Amino acid sequence: MGKHILLSGARAPHILSRQGSRRPCRSVEGLPSPTLCREDQKLKADIIFRNADIIDGTGGPRRKGDVAVTGDRIAAIGELSEMAGGREEDCSGLAVAPGFIDPHVHNDLAVFTHPDMASVVSQGVTTIINGNCGFSLAPLTAPDPVPQPLRMLFGLNAPRFASFGEYRDRLRAEPPAVNSGCLVGHGTLRVNEVADLERAADETELRAMSRALDKALAEGGIGLSTGPFYAPARASSTHELTQMARVARQHGKLYVTHMRDEGDRVVEAVEETLEIGRNSCCGVHISHHKCAGVANFGVSVRTLEMIDAAMKLQDVGLDTTPWTASSTILNSGRHRQAERVIVAESEPFPEHTGRDLADVAAEWGVDLDEAVERLLPATGIFFIMDEQDVQRILSYQHTMICSDGIAGGTHPHPRVWGTFPRVLGHYARDVGLFSLEEGVRRMTSLTADRFGLKERGRLRAGHFADIVVFNPATISERATYEKPVQPAEGIASVYVNGTAVWKCGEITGSRPGHVLA
Repeated sequence: MGKHILLSGARAPHILSRQGSRRPCRSVEGLPSPTLCREDQKLKADIIFRNADIIDGTGGPRRKGDVAVTGDRIAAIGELSEMAGGREEDCSGLAVAPGFIDPHVHNDLAVFTHPDMASVVSQGVTTIINGNCGFSLAPLTAPDPVPQPLRMLFGLNAPRFASFGEYRDRLRAEPPAVNSGCLVGHGTLRVNEVADLERAADETELRAMSRALDKALAEGGIGLSTGPFYAPARASSTHELTQMARVARQHGKLYVTHMRDEGDRVVEAVEETLEIGRNSCCGVHISHHKCAGVANFGVSVRTLEMIDAAMKLQDVGLDTTPWTASSTILNSGRHRQAERVIVAESEPFPEHTGRDLADVAAEWGVDLDEAVERLLPATGIFFIMDEQDVQRILSYQHTMICSDGIAGGTHPHPRVWGTFPRVLGHYARDVGLFSLEEGVRRMTSLTADRFGLKERGRLRAGHFADIVVFNPATISERATYEKPVQPAEGIASVYVNGTAVWKCGEITGSRPGHVLA
């Protein structure tokens, strides 16, 4: 009889061997389990992916086999010729892997306005983490107009959630296509509680923010995010950030940060982040790690040495994007360091979306600084990193993959549609930075374990059936800087909690996502 990896637990239906004898088939109590089809004496699952190259998310070598799904769970993995599926997919020549997990997006609002999450599911992502860079949609109680970049992220008329619990409950009532967790943004709390954003919070304001964070984490926030790079939090002191990290630590949650600097002072910013972790006893996680600006090309050698040394003494993690261009608000000052800047969005001049900033400035007869001022509020794409730094950070064994994407927009960064296929197609298959199996690990189990996403990130019996089926030979990003809104090549189908959300190059319209807390 073929080998099975089946659910373990209390209830024990039976399966007939080829000789007709019965033997127990174990299942997990309370979970959907394979049922016995009396006509052919076969266990029956809802879906079976046949003849696949199984990449289980652990980094181990791929193996040939089948994957069975019943309900929202993986029912069995292995040689499943003696099981029958209500629906079966022939995956010959294709890989079946855990759905990818994106730990850094800004889709707090988009889960409601773009619930099909086409840019996300089309690249194999089944789980996202929102609320990054210090900006979460909840709890947001400050009156309009909110300061930038909250305004660019959420708009002037975004729904207001007085508590994180309200946001969580709406997500449960109106689920998107993907699973979603959300960090609690320090910048958002600052906007709510600090009277003057140009200074550090005083002790009264710090206590108010700490109470609000404590409540939000108790209501389901999966961690704290900070963004001292951005104006609402730029004046925050290390003491203020450390105190907030202590609150996160009390809940067993992470301090996730867009550091104070990613350019000329990136080494100092890494040290501040590590110091916050040491003094708060909280795990710290560096978001979209980069070394921006020509003067800082090669500095990743130093920052990775610092991170690696710290990992031996404290809880540290990091993620990065596979691009030499970043994207953020246009008045960040990065245009002065970048080789090229593309206008991604501009409220007063939407007709310049997708154009080079230098061309717009020349047309207006002004310098780059003046052009930026006229375009605001706006976002840009900044060609500001060195390819060797990108590859060095990607190659570091503890680096996770993120997109830093924002769904929607007419001319987004291509990372919004192409990040995960780019890693597997370009950097794993073509460049050979690591194996395909290792690339999948960087975007599945490594991330799930880091953020405490239980029973996700691995192909394992009993785990949630978040699954991507893709072609290892053709997977690649089609999104470019010139034409960024294009689904990836080589993604055959994507399942979230056992339900198809992407098939045959199209969204299915199903919205089976769970709220992760």
